[in-house]
Amino acid sequence: MSERKPGAESTPPGDSQLPLFEVFVQEKSGAAHQHVGSVHAADAEQALQNARDVYARRGALLSLWVVASDAIVATTPEDSPCFFDPAPHKIYRHPQFYHTPQGVKNL
Repeated sequence: MSERKPGAESTPPGDSQLPLFEVFVQEKSGAAHQHVGSVHAADAEQALQNARDVYARRGALLSLWVVASDAIVATTPEDSPCFFDPAPHKIYRHPQFYHTPQGVKNL
């Protein structure tokens, strides 16, 4: 049995294009990573190099992530009613019960 490599199934069978990787960047400490696009690569290391060449050349970045597209799990529109159903009986989840200290940024 062969070992599955990330990104190995990102393209349909018979497609000659390399696997697809999603690229996320972080511009400053404490900021969230933002999705900026995609790159094709043979493996994760090559995807990281390609992402650096395409997305990091415009300015200074703090962090760069690449994720094989086939490793991403997402909801579908059919999931919305039950998956995102609010829990009104759990009032502790509402933001009015939490206070942000002065001077805290990127929270």
